Amino acid sequence: MVSNTDRKLERTRRHKRVRTKVSGTAERPRLCVYRSNTNLYAQIIDDVAGNTLVSASTLDKSIKTKHSNKEAAKEVGTLIAKRAAEKNITEVVFDRGGYIYHGVVKELAEAARENGLKF
Repeated sequence: MVSNTDRKLERTRRHKRVRTKVSGTAERPRLCVYRSNTNLYAQIIDDVAGNTLVSASTLDKSIKTKHSNKEAAKEVGTLIAKRAAEKNITEVVFDRGGYIYHGVVKELAEAARENGLKF
């Protein structure tokens, strides 16, 4: 009999595997993406100091789309790129958080690239 896989557990395993290779520094911080059923979250993190430099999510007042879909991902991607530009952050390391680079995560990454982040 085939048992069901726990998707959350599998994602956390993939995320741990990615985090062993990806780390953010002060010169090149990490752009971390978290996707829930209702919201999207993006943070730019300096792992050496342990600080969150910039954050954006669908919970911000400037985001019009309040869901976890592609339109909201574009808005969050542009907002995180603009906030990073204000703090003079141009290059980041992209951490997809164990999610497949497809759909919402891909839209967020492409919107951030179009607005000036390099990764």
